[in-house]
Amino acid sequence: MSRTAAPAVVRLHGSLDEPVELTVARLRTLPAHRVEVSFDCLTEGVQHHTFEGPKLWDVLLAARPRVDLRGRKQRLRFLVTVAAADGHRAVLSWAEIDPDFGGQQILLATSIDGTPLDAPGPQLVVPADRCGARCISGITTVWVGPTEH
Repeated sequence: MSRTAAPAVVRLHGSLDEPVELTVARLRTLPAHRVEVSFDCLTEGVQHHTFEGPKLWDVLLAARPRVDLRGRKQRLRFLVTVAAADGHRAVLSWAEIDPDFGGQQILLATSIDGTPLDAPGPQLVVPADRCGARCISGITTVWVGPTEH
């Protein structure tokens, strides 16, 4: 008997009203964006891909972060850590994704080159990066929180 693998789940936690678990199907209910990305992969050379999915900004806002969005300076102390099943991690500053600052279109991609990512999980995509080190696949957790004082 063939078993279908359970869909991958991403756990959002940290400075949120409450932790949230999202599947790729749930991520697809958020506004989708499409980006064409070229980056230099250390092991495979230059890669060209098309990704689709919601902006990390939209995902975090939907998770109700405990960040005062009325002011600006206090937001600068927040970080976002993205981790994958294989242990790969990347840290982003809140300012990179916040439209009042960098406003980068960093995605939690739900597909790559038209292939859905339901089984392996979403992929972090940082289109402005020249190297692909922060293009993390199989995301399992996203943490948001302030830096230490």
